[in-house]
Amino acid sequence: MPPIDSNVLKLAPEAGTPAFRTAPHNIEAEQSLLGAILVNNDAFYRVSDFLEPKHFFEPIHQTIFETASSLIRMGKVATPVTLKTFLPADTDLGGMTVSQYLARLAAEATTIINAQDYGRTIYELSLRRDLIRIGEDMVNVAFDAPVDFAPRNQIEDAERRLYELAESGRYEGGFQRFSQALAVAVDMAAKAFQRDGKLSGIATGLRDLDTKMGGLQPSDLIVLAGRPGMGKTALATNIAYNIAKAHRAELQADGTQKTVNGGIVGFFSCEMSAEQLATRIIAERTGIPSSHIRRGGITEGDFEKIRDYSIELQSLPFYVDETGGLSIAQLTARARRLKRQRGLDLIVVDYIQLLSGSSKRSDNRVQEVTEITTSLKALAKELNVPVIALSQLSRQVESRDDKRPQLSDLRESGSIEQDADVVMFVYREEYYLANKEPRPGTPEHVKWTTEMELAHGKAEVIIGKQRHGPTGTVDLQFEGSVTRFGDLTSDHQLPERAY
Repeated sequence: MPPIDSNVLKLAPEAGTPAFRTAPHNIEAEQSLLGAILVNNDAFYRVSDFLEPKHFFEPIHQTIFETASSLIRMGKVATPVTLKTFLPADTDLGGMTVSQYLARLAAEATTIINAQDYGRTIYELSLRRDLIRIGEDMVNVAFDAPVDFAPRNQIEDAERRLYELAESGRYEGGFQRFSQALAVAVDMAAKAFQRDGKLSGIATGLRDLDTKMGGLQPSDLIVLAGRPGMGKTALATNIAYNIAKAHRAELQADGTQKTVNGGIVGFFSCEMSAEQLATRIIAERTGIPSSHIRRGGITEGDFEKIRDYSIELQSLPFYVDETGGLSIAQLTARARRLKRQRGLDLIVVDYIQLLSGSSKRSDNRVQEVTEITTSLKALAKELNVPVIALSQLSRQVESRDDKRPQLSDLRESGSIEQDADVVMFVYREEYYLANKEPRPGTPEHVKWTTEMELAHGKAEVIIGKQRHGPTGTVDLQFEGSVTRFGDLTSDHQLPERAY
Protein backbone atom coordinates (compact mmCIF):
# COMPACT_ATOMS: atom_id res chain seq x y z
CA MET A 1 0.00 0.00 0.00
CA PRO A 2 1.49 3.43 -0.92
CA PRO A 3 2.29 5.66 2.05
CA ILE A 4 -0.10 8.40 3.04
CA ASP A 5 1.76 11.64 2.51
CA SER A 6 2.20 14.22 5.23
CA ASN A 7 -0.57 16.52 3.99
CA VAL A 8 -3.09 13.69 4.42
CA LEU A 9 -1.98 12.19 7.73
CA LYS A 10 0.38 14.07 9.99
CA LEU A 11 2.65 11.67 11.87
CA ALA A 12 2.64 12.10 15.62
CA PRO A 13 6.15 12.75 16.89
CA GLU A 14 7.47 10.14 19.31
CA ALA A 15 7.46 11.49 22.85
CA GLY A 16 10.91 12.27 24.15
CA THR A 17 12.72 12.21 20.78
CA PRO A 18 14.25 15.25 19.09
CA ALA A 19 12.21 16.80 16.29
CA PHE A 20 14.98 16.17 13.76
CA ARG A 21 15.18 12.44 14.49
CA THR A 22 12.05 10.30 14.20
CA ALA A 23 11.82 7.03 16.11
CA PRO A 24 11.93 3.82 14.01
CA HIS A 25 8.59 3.02 12.43
CA ASN A 26 6.98 1.69 9.25
CA ILE A 27 3.69 3.37 8.37
CA GLU A 28 3.25 1.23 5.24
CA ALA A 29 3.43 -2.02 7.24
CA GLU A 30 0.89 -0.71 9.75
CA GLN A 31 -1.48 0.35 6.97
CA SER A 32 -1.06 -2.95 5.11
CA LEU A 33 -1.81 -5.03 8.20
CA LEU A 34 -4.84 -2.98 9.22
CA GLY A 35 -6.17 -3.08 5.68
CA ALA A 36 -5.75 -6.87 5.55
CA ILE A 37 -7.63 -7.23 8.85
CA LEU A 38 -10.50 -5.03 7.65
CA VAL A 39 -10.85 -7.07 4.46
CA ASN A 40 -10.44 -10.49 6.08
CA ASN A 41 -10.71 -10.77 9.87
CA ASP A 42 -8.74 -14.03 9.80
CA ALA A 43 -5.64 -11.88 9.38
CA PHE A 44 -6.10 -10.71 12.96
CA TYR A 45 -5.57 -14.22 14.35
CA ARG A 46 -2.19 -14.42 12.63
CA VAL A 47 -0.86 -11.61 14.82
CA SER A 48 -3.12 -11.58 17.89
CA ASP A 49 -0.77 -13.74 19.97
CA PHE A 50 2.02 -11.18 20.02
CA LEU A 51 0.80 -7.85 18.65
CA GLU A 52 -0.87 -5.24 20.84
CA PRO A 53 -2.19 -1.73 20.11
CA LYS A 54 0.80 -0.16 21.87
CA HIS A 55 3.15 -1.65 19.27
CA PHE A 56 1.78 0.64 16.53
CA PHE A 57 3.59 3.93 16.02
CA GLU A 58 0.58 5.98 14.86
CA PRO A 59 -2.01 6.77 17.56
CA ILE A 60 -4.89 6.41 15.07
CA HIS A 61 -3.57 2.99 14.08
CA GLN A 62 -3.44 2.00 17.75
CA THR A 63 -7.09 2.98 18.12
CA ILE A 64 -8.15 1.16 14.94
CA PHE A 65 -6.32 -2.06 15.92
CA GLU A 66 -7.67 -1.98 19.47
CA THR A 67 -11.26 -1.44 18.31
CA ALA A 68 -11.01 -4.11 15.61
CA SER A 69 -9.52 -6.53 18.17
CA SER A 70 -12.43 -5.97 20.54
CA LEU A 71 -15.03 -6.54 17.83
CA ILE A 72 -13.39 -9.70 16.47
CA ARG A 73 -12.92 -11.21 19.93
CA MET A 74 -16.61 -10.63 20.65
CA GLY A 75 -17.45 -12.64 17.55
CA LYS A 76 -18.46 -9.63 15.48
CA VAL A 77 -17.15 -8.55 12.10
CA ALA A 78 -14.65 -5.70 11.89
CA THR A 79 -15.10 -3.73 8.65
CA PRO A 80 -14.85 -0.02 7.80
CA VAL A 81 -18.63 0.18 8.28
CA THR A 82 -18.78 -1.48 11.73
CA LEU A 83 -15.58 0.15 12.93
CA LYS A 84 -16.44 3.78 12.23
CA THR A 85 -19.26 3.66 14.79
CA PHE A 86 -16.71 3.26 17.60
CA LEU A 87 -14.17 5.83 16.42
CA PRO A 88 -14.42 9.60 17.02
CA ALA A 89 -16.14 10.97 13.92
CA ASP A 90 -14.65 14.44 14.25
CA THR A 91 -11.03 13.22 13.96
CA ASP A 92 -9.25 15.16 11.23
CA LEU A 93 -6.69 13.04 9.36
CA GLY A 94 -5.20 15.72 7.18
CA GLY A 95 -8.47 16.47 5.45
CA MET A 96 -9.82 12.94 5.60
CA THR A 97 -12.52 11.70 7.92
CA VAL A 98 -12.16 8.43 9.83
CA SER A 99 -14.68 6.78 7.48
CA GLN A 100 -12.70 7.84 4.43
CA TYR A 101 -9.43 6.68 5.95
CA LEU A 102 -10.86 3.26 6.89
CA ALA A 103 -12.31 2.87 3.40
CA ARG A 104 -8.92 3.69 1.89
CA LEU A 105 -7.15 1.18 4.11
CA ALA A 106 -9.55 -1.56 3.00
CA ALA A 107 -9.53 -0.55 -0.66
CA GLU A 108 -5.74 -0.63 -0.92
CA ALA A 109 -5.28 -3.74 1.23
CA THR A 110 -3.15 -6.58 -0.05
CA THR A 111 -3.49 -10.32 0.60
CA ILE A 112 -3.49 -11.61 4.19
CA ILE A 113 -0.66 -14.02 3.40
CA ASN A 114 1.90 -11.47 4.57
CA ALA A 115 -0.09 -10.36 7.63
CA GLN A 116 2.21 -12.14 10.09
CA ASP A 117 5.31 -10.65 8.45
CA TYR A 118 3.81 -7.16 8.68
CA GLY A 119 2.94 -7.83 12.32
CA ARG A 120 6.50 -8.92 13.13
CA THR A 121 7.90 -5.83 11.45
CA ILE A 122 5.62 -3.61 13.54
CA TYR A 123 6.50 -5.52 16.70
CA GLU A 124 10.27 -5.38 16.16
CA LEU A 125 10.21 -1.66 15.40
CA SER A 126 8.25 -1.18 18.64
CA LEU A 127 11.02 -3.06 20.49
CA ARG A 128 13.58 -0.73 18.96
CA ARG A 129 11.60 2.27 20.17
CA ASP A 130 11.48 0.69 23.64
CA LEU A 131 15.26 0.31 23.52
CA ILE A 132 15.57 3.99 22.70
CA ARG A 133 13.32 4.85 25.64
CA ILE A 134 15.38 2.73 28.02
CA GLY A 135 18.56 4.37 26.73
CA GLU A 136 17.08 7.85 27.15
CA ASP A 137 15.92 7.02 30.66
CA MET A 138 19.39 5.76 31.56
CA VAL A 139 20.99 8.99 30.32
CA ASN A 140 18.44 11.23 32.04
CA VAL A 141 18.58 9.38 35.36
CA ALA A 142 22.38 9.33 35.28
CA PHE A 143 22.42 13.11 34.77
CA ASP A 144 19.75 13.98 37.32
CA ALA A 145 20.16 11.24 39.94
CA PRO A 146 20.10 12.38 43.58
CA VAL A 147 23.25 11.99 45.65
CA ASP A 148 21.96 8.96 47.59
CA PHE A 149 20.98 7.05 44.45
CA ALA A 150 23.60 4.33 43.89
CA PRO A 151 24.66 3.81 40.25
CA ARG A 152 24.48 0.04 40.67
CA ASN A 153 20.74 0.37 41.40
CA GLN A 154 20.32 2.03 38.02
CA ILE A 155 22.40 -0.70 36.37
CA GLU A 156 20.21 -3.41 37.93
CA ASP A 157 17.05 -1.62 36.84
CA ALA A 158 18.37 -1.22 33.28
CA GLU A 159 19.36 -4.91 33.16
CA ARG A 160 15.91 -5.91 34.38
CA ARG A 161 14.17 -3.78 31.75
CA LEU A 162 16.46 -5.02 28.98
CA TYR A 163 15.94 -8.64 30.00
CA GLU A 164 12.16 -8.19 30.07
CA LEU A 165 12.39 -6.66 26.62
CA ALA A 166 14.52 -9.53 25.33
CA GLU A 167 12.19 -12.14 26.79
CA SER A 168 9.07 -10.43 25.43
CA GLY A 169 10.39 -10.54 21.87
CA ARG A 170 8.72 -13.83 21.08
CA TYR A 171 5.96 -14.76 18.68
CA GLU A 172 4.93 -18.16 20.01
CA GLY A 173 2.23 -18.85 22.60
CA GLY A 174 -1.55 -18.95 22.80
CA PHE A 175 -3.89 -21.84 22.16
CA GLN A 176 -2.72 -24.93 20.37
CA ARG A 177 -4.41 -28.03 18.99
CA PHE A 178 -4.34 -31.05 21.27
CA SER A 179 -2.34 -32.86 18.61
CA GLN A 180 0.38 -30.25 19.09
CA ALA A 181 0.33 -30.79 22.84
CA LEU A 182 0.65 -34.55 22.26
CA ALA A 183 3.62 -33.96 19.98
CA VAL A 184 5.31 -31.85 22.66
CA ALA A 185 4.64 -34.53 25.29
CA VAL A 186 6.08 -37.27 23.07
CA ASP A 187 9.07 -35.07 22.28
CA MET A 188 9.65 -34.53 26.01
CA ALA A 189 9.48 -38.29 26.60
CA ALA A 190 11.98 -38.85 23.77
CA LYS A 191 14.38 -36.32 25.26
CA ALA A 192 13.99 -37.89 28.69
CA PHE A 193 14.80 -41.27 27.14
CA GLN A 194 17.99 -39.86 25.60
CA ARG A 195 19.06 -38.03 28.76
CA ASP A 196 21.22 -39.65 31.43
CA GLY A 197 19.12 -41.71 33.82
CA LYS A 198 16.07 -41.51 31.50
CA LEU A 199 14.71 -38.59 33.52
CA SER A 200 12.32 -35.76 32.69
CA GLY A 201 14.51 -33.35 34.67
CA ILE A 202 18.26 -32.76 34.88
CA ALA A 203 20.09 -35.74 36.42
CA THR A 204 21.93 -34.95 39.66
CA GLY A 205 24.34 -37.83 39.12
CA LEU A 206 23.06 -39.53 42.30
CA ARG A 207 21.01 -42.51 41.18
CA ASP A 208 18.67 -42.99 44.15
CA LEU A 209 18.00 -39.27 44.50
CA ASP A 210 17.15 -39.04 40.79
CA THR A 211 14.81 -42.01 41.10
CA LYS A 212 12.93 -40.29 43.93
CA MET A 213 12.75 -36.86 42.25
CA GLY A 214 12.85 -37.59 38.53
CA GLY A 215 15.78 -35.19 38.26
CA LEU A 216 15.76 -31.44 38.85
CA GLN A 217 12.69 -29.98 37.17
CA PRO A 218 12.76 -26.63 35.30
CA SER A 219 11.24 -23.67 37.20
CA ASP A 220 11.42 -25.53 40.56
CA LEU A 221 12.80 -23.93 43.72
CA ILE A 222 14.64 -26.70 45.58
CA VAL A 223 15.61 -25.85 49.16
CA LEU A 224 18.51 -27.92 50.53
CA ALA A 225 18.70 -27.46 54.30
CA GLY A 226 20.75 -28.79 57.18
CA ARG A 227 22.65 -27.93 60.34
CA PRO A 228 26.31 -26.83 60.04
CA GLY A 229 28.62 -29.77 59.35
CA MET A 230 25.98 -31.91 57.65
CA GLY A 231 27.40 -31.37 54.15
CA LYS A 232 24.90 -29.03 52.45
CA THR A 233 27.53 -27.22 50.42
CA ALA A 234 29.29 -30.50 49.61
CA LEU A 235 26.07 -32.05 48.26
CA ALA A 236 25.19 -28.93 46.26
CA THR A 237 28.74 -28.80 44.86
CA ASN A 238 28.64 -32.50 43.94
CA ILE A 239 25.32 -32.08 42.12
CA ALA A 240 26.49 -28.91 40.35
CA TYR A 241 29.70 -30.61 39.22
CA ASN A 242 27.87 -33.73 37.98
CA ILE A 243 25.49 -31.59 35.94
CA ALA A 244 28.25 -29.42 34.44
CA LYS A 245 30.34 -32.52 33.68
CA ALA A 246 27.44 -34.16 31.83
CA HIS A 247 26.68 -31.03 29.77
CA ARG A 248 26.15 -31.64 26.09
CA ALA A 249 24.62 -29.17 23.64
CA GLU A 250 23.46 -29.32 20.03
CA LEU A 251 23.56 -26.55 17.45
CA GLN A 252 20.10 -25.40 16.42
CA ALA A 253 18.97 -24.15 13.02
CA ASP A 254 19.00 -20.55 14.25
CA GLY A 255 22.66 -20.82 15.28
CA THR A 256 22.03 -21.11 19.05
CA GLN A 257 23.15 -23.94 21.30
CA LYS A 258 20.50 -26.06 23.02
CA THR A 259 21.34 -28.20 26.05
CA VAL A 260 20.39 -31.84 25.50
CA ASN A 261 22.07 -33.34 28.58
CA GLY A 262 23.50 -32.03 31.83
CA GLY A 263 23.55 -28.25 32.03
CA ILE A 264 25.33 -24.94 32.41
CA VAL A 265 25.66 -24.09 36.11
CA GLY A 266 25.68 -20.73 37.86
CA PHE A 267 26.91 -21.08 41.48
CA PHE A 268 26.44 -18.15 43.87
CA SER A 269 28.89 -18.87 46.68
CA CYS A 270 28.09 -16.25 49.31
CA GLU A 271 30.03 -18.08 52.04
CA MET A 272 33.03 -19.78 50.41
CA SER A 273 35.50 -18.23 48.00
CA ALA A 274 35.79 -19.55 44.44
CA GLU A 275 39.23 -20.95 45.35
CA GLN A 276 37.78 -22.93 48.28
CA LEU A 277 35.01 -24.24 46.04
CA ALA A 278 37.56 -25.28 43.40
CA THR A 279 39.66 -27.02 46.07
CA ARG A 280 36.61 -29.01 47.17
CA ILE A 281 35.86 -30.12 43.63
CA ILE A 282 39.50 -31.08 43.01
CA ALA A 283 39.52 -33.07 46.27
CA GLU A 284 36.30 -34.82 45.30
CA ARG A 285 37.59 -35.71 41.84
CA THR A 286 41.10 -36.79 42.81
CA GLY A 287 40.33 -38.43 46.14
CA ILE A 288 43.05 -36.32 47.79
CA PRO A 289 41.75 -34.71 51.02
CA SER A 290 41.34 -30.95 50.69
CA SER A 291 43.23 -30.48 53.99
CA HIS A 292 46.29 -32.11 52.37
CA ILE A 293 45.94 -29.88 49.31
CA ARG A 294 45.74 -26.72 51.41
CA ARG A 295 48.71 -27.68 53.61
CA GLY A 296 50.86 -28.85 50.74
CA GLY A 297 50.99 -32.36 52.16
CA ILE A 298 50.89 -34.06 48.79
CA THR A 299 53.27 -36.20 46.79
CA GLU A 300 54.54 -35.51 43.30
CA GLY A 301 52.10 -38.09 41.99
CA ASP A 302 49.26 -36.32 43.77
CA PHE A 303 50.29 -33.04 42.19
CA GLU A 304 50.32 -34.59 38.71
CA LYS A 305 46.83 -35.92 39.39
CA ILE A 306 45.62 -32.50 40.55
CA ARG A 307 47.10 -30.86 37.47
CA ASP A 308 45.46 -33.33 35.09
CA TYR A 309 42.03 -32.89 36.68
CA SER A 310 42.44 -29.10 36.77
CA ILE A 311 42.95 -29.08 33.01
CA GLU A 312 39.74 -31.09 32.60
CA LEU A 313 37.79 -28.85 35.01
CA GLN A 314 38.74 -25.68 33.12
CA SER A 315 36.43 -26.61 30.23
CA LEU A 316 33.37 -27.18 32.42
CA PRO A 317 30.37 -24.83 31.95
CA PHE A 318 30.57 -24.02 35.68
CA TYR A 319 30.43 -20.33 36.65
CA VAL A 320 31.05 -19.12 40.21
CA ASP A 321 30.07 -15.78 41.73
CA GLU A 322 31.83 -15.41 45.09
CA THR A 323 30.50 -11.95 45.94
CA GLY A 324 29.54 -11.71 49.60
CA GLY A 325 26.54 -9.77 50.87
CA LEU A 326 24.60 -10.00 47.62
CA SER A 327 21.11 -8.58 47.52
CA ILE A 328 18.40 -10.66 45.89
CA ALA A 329 18.08 -7.97 43.18
CA GLN A 330 21.80 -8.25 42.37
CA LEU A 331 21.63 -12.03 42.27
CA THR A 332 18.63 -11.91 39.93
CA ALA A 333 20.34 -9.43 37.60
CA ARG A 334 23.52 -11.53 37.46
CA ALA A 335 21.58 -14.73 36.76
CA ARG A 336 19.74 -13.05 33.89
CA ARG A 337 23.03 -11.76 32.51
CA LEU A 338 24.65 -15.21 32.67
CA LYS A 339 21.71 -16.81 30.87
CA ARG A 340 21.81 -14.13 28.18
CA GLN A 341 25.57 -14.32 27.64
CA ARG A 342 26.52 -17.95 28.31
CA GLY A 343 23.30 -19.89 28.79
CA LEU A 344 22.04 -21.28 32.09
CA ASP A 345 20.41 -24.57 33.15
CA LEU A 346 20.89 -24.62 36.94
CA ILE A 347 21.33 -21.99 39.67
CA VAL A 348 22.82 -22.83 43.08
CA VAL A 349 22.62 -20.31 45.94
CA ASP A 350 24.78 -20.93 49.02
CA TYR A 351 22.92 -19.83 51.09
CA ILE A 352 19.58 -18.03 51.66
CA GLN A 353 20.43 -16.48 55.02
CA LEU A 354 23.48 -14.71 53.55
CA LEU A 355 21.36 -12.83 51.00
CA SER A 356 19.74 -9.49 51.74
CA GLY A 357 16.43 -8.06 50.58
CA SER A 358 15.96 -4.94 48.49
CA SER A 359 15.12 -2.79 51.50
CA LYS A 360 17.99 -1.19 53.41
CA ARG A 361 16.13 -1.77 56.67
CA SER A 362 16.49 -5.28 58.05
CA ASP A 363 14.51 -4.93 61.27
CA ASN A 364 12.08 -7.63 60.10
CA ARG A 365 14.14 -10.60 58.99
CA VAL A 366 11.12 -12.82 58.35
CA GLN A 367 9.75 -10.35 55.79
CA GLU A 368 13.20 -10.09 54.22
CA VAL A 369 13.52 -13.86 53.86
CA THR A 370 9.99 -13.95 52.42
CA GLU A 371 11.06 -11.50 49.73
CA ILE A 372 14.19 -13.55 49.02
CA THR A 373 12.43 -16.90 48.63
CA THR A 374 9.58 -15.40 46.60
CA SER A 375 12.14 -13.77 44.30
CA LEU A 376 14.11 -17.02 43.93
CA LYS A 377 10.93 -18.88 42.95
CA ALA A 378 10.04 -16.10 40.48
CA LEU A 379 13.58 -16.30 39.05
CA ALA A 380 13.28 -20.07 38.57
CA LYS A 381 10.04 -19.57 36.62
CA GLU A 382 11.33 -16.60 34.66
CA LEU A 383 14.52 -18.34 33.49
CA ASN A 384 12.83 -21.78 33.38
CA VAL A 385 15.67 -23.43 35.30
CA PRO A 386 15.82 -25.27 38.65
CA VAL A 387 17.17 -23.20 41.54
CA ILE A 388 18.87 -25.02 44.43
CA ALA A 389 18.90 -22.72 47.44
CA LEU A 390 20.74 -23.81 50.58
CA SER A 391 19.31 -22.91 53.98
CA GLN A 392 20.38 -23.12 57.59
CA LEU A 393 18.24 -24.89 60.19
CA SER A 394 17.36 -23.52 63.61
CA ARG A 395 19.12 -24.75 66.73
CA GLN A 396 15.98 -26.45 68.03
CA VAL A 397 17.18 -29.57 66.15
CA GLU A 398 19.95 -29.98 68.72
CA SER A 399 17.50 -30.13 71.65
CA ARG A 400 15.72 -33.25 70.37
CA ASP A 401 16.79 -36.85 70.87
CA ASP A 402 16.07 -37.63 67.23
CA LYS A 403 17.97 -34.92 65.39
CA ARG A 404 16.56 -35.69 61.98
CA PRO A 405 15.34 -32.32 60.67
CA GLN A 406 11.72 -31.44 59.97
CA LEU A 407 10.04 -28.68 57.94
CA SER A 408 9.40 -26.72 61.14
CA ASP A 409 13.17 -26.52 61.73
CA LEU A 410 13.71 -24.17 58.79
CA ARG A 411 14.88 -20.78 60.02
CA GLU A 412 12.34 -18.04 59.22
CA SER A 413 10.54 -21.09 57.88
CA GLY A 414 7.13 -19.88 56.74
CA SER A 415 8.07 -18.51 53.35
CA ILE A 416 10.84 -21.04 52.67
CA GLU A 417 8.49 -23.97 53.16
CA GLN A 418 5.68 -22.26 51.23
CA ASP A 419 7.66 -21.07 48.19
CA ALA A 420 9.78 -24.20 47.72
CA ASP A 421 8.66 -26.92 45.33
CA VAL A 422 11.06 -29.36 46.98
CA VAL A 423 12.58 -29.26 50.48
CA MET A 424 15.47 -31.63 51.18
CA PHE A 425 17.40 -32.07 54.43
CA VAL A 426 20.92 -33.46 54.76
CA TYR A 427 21.43 -35.55 57.87
CA ARG A 428 24.47 -37.53 59.06
CA GLU A 429 24.06 -39.61 62.21
CA GLU A 430 27.83 -40.10 62.28
CA TYR A 431 28.38 -36.39 62.95
CA TYR A 432 26.30 -36.43 66.13
CA LEU A 433 27.65 -39.79 67.35
CA ALA A 434 31.25 -38.61 66.96
CA ASN A 435 30.56 -35.69 69.29
CA LYS A 436 29.29 -37.84 72.18
CA GLU A 437 31.85 -40.63 72.53
CA PRO A 438 31.57 -42.31 75.97
CA ARG A 439 34.58 -43.18 78.12
CA PRO A 440 36.55 -46.05 76.54
CA GLY A 441 36.19 -49.43 78.22
CA THR A 442 32.60 -48.91 79.33
CA PRO A 443 29.59 -50.88 78.00
CA GLU A 444 28.30 -47.60 76.57
CA HIS A 445 31.49 -47.28 74.53
CA VAL A 446 31.03 -50.76 73.08
CA LYS A 447 27.49 -49.85 72.04
CA TRP A 448 28.71 -46.52 70.68
CA THR A 449 31.41 -48.27 68.62
CA THR A 450 28.79 -50.54 67.04
CA GLU A 451 26.57 -47.57 66.21
CA MET A 452 29.53 -45.67 64.72
CA GLU A 453 30.40 -48.61 62.49
CA LEU A 454 26.83 -48.75 61.21
CA ALA A 455 26.66 -44.99 60.63
CA HIS A 456 30.16 -44.54 59.21
CA GLY A 457 30.28 -43.04 55.75
CA LYS A 458 26.52 -42.78 55.48
CA ALA A 459 24.27 -39.78 54.94
CA GLU A 460 20.54 -39.32 54.57
CA VAL A 461 18.79 -36.92 52.24
CA ILE A 462 15.30 -36.49 53.66
CA ILE A 463 12.78 -35.18 51.14
CA GLY A 464 10.34 -33.37 53.42
CA LYS A 465 8.28 -31.78 50.67
CA GLN A 466 7.92 -32.45 46.96
CA ARG A 467 5.10 -30.99 44.88
CA HIS A 468 5.54 -33.39 41.97
CA GLY A 469 6.50 -36.61 43.70
CA PRO A 470 6.80 -38.64 46.91
CA THR A 471 8.55 -37.68 50.13
CA GLY A 472 10.90 -40.02 51.94
CA THR A 473 14.56 -40.69 52.65
CA VAL A 474 17.42 -41.44 50.27
CA ASP A 475 20.57 -43.05 51.69
CA LEU A 476 23.88 -41.87 50.28
CA GLN A 477 27.55 -42.62 50.76
CA PHE A 478 29.62 -39.73 52.18
CA GLU A 479 33.39 -39.37 52.31
CA GLY A 480 34.13 -36.51 54.67
CA SER A 481 37.83 -36.15 53.82
CA VAL A 482 37.07 -35.37 50.19
CA THR A 483 33.52 -34.00 50.75
CA ARG A 484 32.04 -36.44 48.24
CA PHE A 485 28.54 -37.86 48.15
CA GLY A 486 27.87 -40.99 46.13
CA ASP A 487 25.36 -43.78 45.64
CA LEU A 488 25.20 -46.23 48.54
CA THR A 489 25.83 -49.80 47.44
CA SER A 490 24.95 -52.95 49.29
CA ASP A 491 28.55 -53.66 50.24
CA HIS A 492 29.01 -50.12 51.52
CA GLN A 493 31.68 -49.43 48.96
CA LEU A 494 31.81 -46.43 46.68
CA PRO A 495 30.46 -47.25 43.24
CA GLU A 496 32.72 -47.10 40.26
CA ARG A 497 32.49 -43.69 38.66
CA ALA A 498 32.85 -43.02 34.97
CA TYR A 499 35.03 -40.00 34.25
